[in-house]
Amino acid sequence: MTERQSQASVPVPSTGRSGNLLLLVLCAQLFLDSMDVSLMGVALPKMQHSMHLDAQQLQWVISGYAVAYGGFLLLGGRAADLFGRRRMFFWATAVFAVVSLVGGLVSSGSLLILTRVVKGVAAAFIAPAALSIITTTFREGPERNRAMGVFGLTGASGYAAGLVFSGLLTSVSWRLTFFVPFAVAALVLTLVRGVVAPDESRQGERRGFDVVGAVTATAGLLLLVFALTRASDAGWGSASTVGGLAVAVVLLAVFVLIEGRRKDPLVDLAIFRSRTLSTANVVGVVWACATIGWQFVALLYLQDVLGYSALQAGMAIVPMAASILVAVNLAPRLIRRAGLRVPAVIGMVLQGLGIVLFLRAGAHASYAAALLPALILHGLGNGTSFLSFNIAGVGGVPDEKQGLAASLIQSAVQLGGGLGVAVGAAVLAGSSGSGVQSYHHAFVAVSIFSLVGVIASAVGLGAPRSAAADGKGDTGAPAAEPSGAGLRSEHA
Repeated sequence: MTERQSQASVPVPSTGRSGNLLLLVLCAQLFLDSMDVSLMGVALPKMQHSMHLDAQQLQWVISGYAVAYGGFLLLGGRAADLFGRRRMFFWATAVFAVVSLVGGLVSSGSLLILTRVVKGVAAAFIAPAALSIITTTFREGPERNRAMGVFGLTGASGYAAGLVFSGLLTSVSWRLTFFVPFAVAALVLTLVRGVVAPDESRQGERRGFDVVGAVTATAGLLLLVFALTRASDAGWGSASTVGGLAVAVVLLAVFVLIEGRRKDPLVDLAIFRSRTLSTANVVGVVWACATIGWQFVALLYLQDVLGYSALQAGMAIVPMAASILVAVNLAPRLIRRAGLRVPAVIGMVLQGLGIVLFLRAGAHASYAAALLPALILHGLGNGTSFLSFNIAGVGGVPDEKQGLAASLIQSAVQLGGGLGVAVGAAVLAGSSGSGVQSYHHAFVAVSIFSLVGVIASAVGLGAPRSAAADGKGDTGAPAAEPSGAGLRSEHA
């Protein structure tokens, strides 16, 4: 290890105003990234009328962003490691800002969709860069857990906030759903260079870049997310879905073979030797399957069965966001005392119970009596488990691989979200029950993912002991030593 790399492995002091400002700047952009997934929701009808969009174009206003985001995350994370985290965050945020402005000005449906796709690509480079800046700046342990708690709240609440803000902004003009993100991203750009430390090295120039691996991984992930996104409309048995999934699996298998033979791979497969990291990614997938799949079904239920408007449905899940805030503030204390296994299990149990409680909802359900308790319980579990598997996914990883670890855990969430929505939609479409019964069947289906998360967390996150105790870092608790030390011998 070079002297420069050795220095990079020690986090800079991060407490006080400077650390808080850095966290605020990074999370502001992360909030935009997650909010942009749902920000178009209420705006779509007015956008369709104004831009003369057909149904397929309208779908790709949303799907284009989600597919690009999920497909490019892995490439974005490794690019942050190789070419510099601050550099990637700055330029990707600049692209995000520019295409947001362009999206609010265009009069062509095709150009509008293109701006959404480019925004998704930019977000895929922003998110892992931001998370890896956090994990390499804040010391592993209570300090990083607190920062990750703020990050957890940001990511988990952005989607819900998008539903609310979409209605408020659209009541004035749908173009504000592009102009407001532009203004916030522009503000972030003015602050980045002042609060984020310069990149220590340019590893990508020294080591080269795995172009073949990047192409096969990105193509495989893009096709996988695309097929999952389209499955609810095209059908699980359709040629496009089956063929798309098959080609995606082949491409990803080829990618794994390539990475196992390259000297400087895009993804060092040795990183998966950590049971904790591998389990965290599995939990990330099923967590997203459960919560995103449930949100999709629940929002349809509120509108189609109970007759809520889109804005009312968005406002209805605000208590869930509030309970997430409570959870991510309490979870770091629980993690510090009990390690990662216990909070992850508790979180997944509460998340699943919140979904199951929606089985009490009928055609004339009382919001306060039937829905509110389920939303609060789900939010408490959601925030607790989200923070636990995110900390597990990056804890003990060497600094030079933090971008990769961050992109892996975020890719797991994106893929899980796509799968959860596809499963929820498939159950709704294929259920033989009445209207409310079909929603109940969908709630049961997505709750099963929470059960899988409980089992995976209990088995794979390990006992709550310190990394210093055995020198491996594959534990259920965050290591007390400097960031990356726990797995350095394992992944070097």
